[in-house]
Amino acid sequence: MTTPDPPPPGPASAGPATSAGPATSATPASPAPPSLTRSPFDSDTFTSATFVTVGQGPVLALAAVWLVTRLGMLALLATDSLGIGGVGQEVQLLYRHWYGLFADGTFPPSDPTWQYPPGAGLVIMAPGLLTSWLDYTQAFVVLTLVADAAITLGLALADRSRLTHGAWYWVCALPLLLHLPLARYDVMATALAVLALLLFKLRSPAGHRLGGALAGLGAMVKVWPALALIGTPRGRTTREAWTAAAVTAVTLLCVLALCFSDSLGFLRRQGARGIQVESLGGTALALARSAGLWPGTAEIRYGAYEYVGPYVSTLGHLFLLLTVAAVLWLVLWRLRASRWSEATPLDAALAAVLLLTVTSRVISPQYMIWLLGLAAVCLTSRRTVMRPVALLLLPAAALSALAYPVLYADVVLGTTPGLTVMVLRNGLLLAAAALAAHCLWRATVGPVEE
Repeated sequence: MTTPDPPPPGPASAGPATSAGPATSATPASPAPPSLTRSPFDSDTFTSATFVTVGQGPVLALAAVWLVTRLGMLALLATDSLGIGGVGQEVQLLYRHWYGLFADGTFPPSDPTWQYPPGAGLVIMAPGLLTSWLDYTQAFVVLTLVADAAITLGLALADRSRLTHGAWYWVCALPLLLHLPLARYDVMATALAVLALLLFKLRSPAGHRLGGALAGLGAMVKVWPALALIGTPRGRTTREAWTAAAVTAVTLLCVLALCFSDSLGFLRRQGARGIQVESLGGTALALARSAGLWPGTAEIRYGAYEYVGPYVSTLGHLFLLLTVAAVLWLVLWRLRASRWSEATPLDAALAAVLLLTVTSRVISPQYMIWLLGLAAVCLTSRRTVMRPVALLLLPAAALSALAYPVLYADVVLGTTPGLTVMVLRNGLLLAAAALAAHCLWRATVGPVEE
């Protein structure tokens, strides 16, 4: 047995002992040696000023990277000549055209390219608030950057003690899609879903209601943000969040129906959608065509390239059945789940959107914005099981940008480079969806691992 080191001698030990008593009575108690396992935040010398000094570095670094990357995305959008070019034309021509129709009090009548729920009209009209100083396209890009910044700030504040990987993931991953996010309104929809999920983490009734309201608003803008509600814990949290979402969605729908005509016209155009060239079904048809087994072609329909030919309708129905199967699996998961953590609503939202994405007949490149945003939210929790899924989405995003706009002509024509990119990208998405479902089930339904 080792003996403790003797205490250091007191000041009187340098000379002979005095008659005042034992030497130990005159020796002050020595401080306990510091523990190597203690947090520096427990130190007596740690103050709020120390925290501010330590915390400024990561915050400033995150802000600097956000600014540099977004300036690069703006530069790409200004030239807009990468690959097939014309990425910004959707805002310059289509969104601006819709904006004019909304100004006349109607949703786009008989326009096959209008495939969005009525709340999307609010996003299309929003740049009008800035058109006194900017043209429509510039105003739209400014609002997109504001939504992007709101996502970044929300992720950074999700853990005030340190910047989590979620904020860095979003800031660094979004530029993998090049300048596409600045020319689509999906960043705004993603902001609603991300902020809703972050509010659910607050564990307060007010946060649950506000998060539910944002999810309901997001559902009216792009439908998929409603999946932010799939993982809310049973009981009071679900009642508060789902009720707020339903009230918000119904109220907004009624207001838009009173103020604009043909607000539900988009529903009539959904059933006629075909197989988009970038979907998993499109990749299957492209491989069959390259092998000489399928004689179809790609044509522009509903604002995107879709395959036309034999068996396309049958394949479309098959993917609809797969979507129904994915929804049924999500319902089964919710009924069987018995363990909830703060990460469960976040993980469930990402898994749900991934499953419905890979089973869709349409996978537009901007869908990756949704997945990156949800993966970033998952990474704000240390209990998430979606870290490997988030890693798979990074190369998938880079390949999506390679497919559109860089090699889009090859993708449509089905050349070897185009096929290779789509097989790799869709293979990663399929793997990410399967892995997300497996991890979610194991973490919440399967037996507890010891």
